[in-house]
Amino acid sequence: MNFNIDEISGAAKAFVGSMPRGATVYAFYGAMGVGKTTFIKAVCRELEVNDNVTSPTFAIVNEYRSELLGEPVYHIDCYRLKSAAEARDAGIDEYLSGGALVFIEWPEVIENLLPDDTVRLTMNEGEDGTRELRMKNEEK
Repeated sequence: MNFNIDEISGAAKAFVGSMPRGATVYAFYGAMGVGKTTFIKAVCRELEVNDNVTSPTFAIVNEYRSELLGEPVYHIDCYRLKSAAEARDAGIDEYLSGGALVFIEWPEVIENLLPDDTVRLTMNEGEDGTRELRMKNEEK
């Protein structure tokens, strides 16, 4: 999926409409500033999250309530974590196995904790400012 930042609402709507049934954990890979948090905010709007969606860089985990789903949505940022052991100490493995929708930024440090059915997405920015979001195993 390719989109400009000003088209992010439409991209988020398309993303929500194409989320694999039963998938709950979504890991977002990409460089700093590529728009992972901005995209997750837009996805949360599509899921009718009325909370203020912000980057959980310092909190590590933010919990929101989706009116559409009627359940919590978790937004995890692993940027400040130094190891999977530190993530376990923070209780992240419980979020991953809890069955609720989880969006993760900077998942590299917890790669070995991610469930097998994690949807892995890579976001890149083109020279023209467009964003490309693709499943990690998809061909370019």
